[in-house]
Amino acid sequence: MDMSIDNRMQSHGVRPTAVRNLILSVLDNATHPISALDIETSLDTVDRSSITRALSLFVEKGLIHIIDDGSSSAKYEVCRATHTHTGNDAGFPSHEDLHVHFRCTGCGKTYCLPSPIPAITLPSGFIPATANYIITGTCPDCRPR
Repeated sequence: MDMSIDNRMQSHGVRPTAVRNLILSVLDNATHPISALDIETSLDTVDRSSITRALSLFVEKGLIHIIDDGSSSAKYEVCRATHTHTGNDAGFPSHEDLHVHFRCTGCGKTYCLPSPIPAITLPSGFIPATANYIITGTCPDCRPR
């Protein structure tokens, strides 16, 4: 097993196993956020329920985050931030992984954009837990020429 992945899991309170290592490796090597089905296709020897359980645990422990890109299939990506759920004065998570995503309506891929989610001022009494900022359109590969 890859020690850096094992160490990352342990630092997030996740007990490393061979299956969890495989799943996190697939997510680590992905060039864009991917679905559970993408992971299942990539790991044809790992059953769907093991993938689902591992993804749920990884999300709960802050190793990965979920992106609802409007495609009716949740996408997952590794949290690259070094600190998560730290909060700021407004109570909004100052999570470096809260960034804008772009979903191409042509190829269906979801891309991470380097832009942070724009700051939003919420009314008094509202306490945010997370944010999901998706732009849909056509990527450079799919745009009409």
